[in-house]
Amino acid sequence: MQEYFTTKKGFQKIKEELEYLKNVKRKEIAQRIADAKELGDLSENAEYSAAKEEQGLVEARINELENLLRGAVVIEKKVKGIIQVGSKVELCSNGKKYIYTLVGAQETDPSKNKISYESPLGKSLLGKKEGDLVEVVTPKGKIKFRITNIE
Repeated sequence: MQEYFTTKKGFQKIKEELEYLKNVKRKEIAQRIADAKELGDLSENAEYSAAKEEQGLVEARINELENLLRGAVVIEKKVKGIIQVGSKVELCSNGKKYIYTLVGAQETDPSKNKISYESPLGKSLLGKKEGDLVEVVTPKGKIKFRITNIE
């Protein structure tokens, strides 16, 4: 089992999705399969095939989420002044300001400036303090960031 870090919010989101898939989606699919069986010949029944395919996808996702929950290490305590999972970080590079929140890989959402601690930038930020300079290698070359604030 592989361990990974996540925030409380990310852990809760995984639990909620798992609960929905197990308690709602499974029942919906089971009903669709039952309804399709009543239509007769299963070998040429598109509704049955589609429901069985969806069932396989849902069961795979349930398995994935259960494994994620088993390997989750929830970050609860923040160490003041040091960047860790859950930290909101303000960076400056070439006169531009960037604000990111470091989260677990399952919580990553670039549109909300949530980056994974496993990303190149996330890895370079972990454990750093305000005022530190970090260098990140990107496809366009190296970029230097100054850490200006940590929440």
